[in-house]
Amino acid sequence: MNPLVTPELGLVVWTTVAFALLFFILAKFAWKPIMGAITERERSIEDALLKAEAAKEEMSRLTNENESLIKQARAERDLILSEARKVKESIISEAKETAHKEGARMIELARVEINNQKAIALADVKNQVATLSLEIAEKILRKQFEDQAKQDELVSQLLKEVKL
Repeated sequence: MNPLVTPELGLVVWTTVAFALLFFILAKFAWKPIMGAITERERSIEDALLKAEAAKEEMSRLTNENESLIKQARAERDLILSEARKVKESIISEAKETAHKEGARMIELARVEINNQKAIALADVKNQVATLSLEIAEKILRKQFEDQAKQDELVSQLLKEVKL
């Protein structure tokens, strides 16, 4: 038989002693550092996972906050644009209204000035007609009163017309 397949009792004892010695040395010197390194590695992985989760949550929060700020900024922009349009329309309507009022006032002033000039012209024409009428009447009366008999006749005729 093959000696490797059937071990003898001495070989089994020395193999067990070598194994126990190796196990004791490993337990005394190697297991604690190995287990410490494994535990430290587990802790660092857990910390990294927690930090990654926290970073993910922070990014999600910041993204939501950014979206909220963008929506708020758009709303403010729309509000400002709306107010600017209203102000523009108000200014335009006020300018139109002022222009219409000013135009109406200028038209009324022109109408009054035209009427005044017309009244002045009519008064001037009347004065000229009156002056001409008086001059004509004066010339006619001078012509008639050149003769004394005609003057006496006119006075007596006027006295007849006037009855006291």
